[in-house]
Amino acid sequence: MTERVMSQQVAHPMEKFQRQVRSLVQSKLVKPTDSLWKIALLFGEEWSFWKRELEDFGFSMQDPISELLLVETWEEAE
Repeated sequence: MTERVMSQQVAHPMEKFQRQVRSLVQSKLVKPTDSLWKIALLFGEEWSFWKRELEDFGFSMQDPISELLLVETWEEAE
């Protein structure tokens, strides 16, 4: 008998963040060419957490938002 792996996985927190940022772009609150730091005020008190997460994934606050939106899979480095 083979074990079945659950097909449903928990989404990485960065996926949720990415969806929120994509929504901001679609709402025209920010442009894909804007730097990541431009979304800081929109995330308020949560920004320090997201900034750390972005930096952990190699982003700088000067990177364009479009770079964040291009990520297909968020995986933690081990």
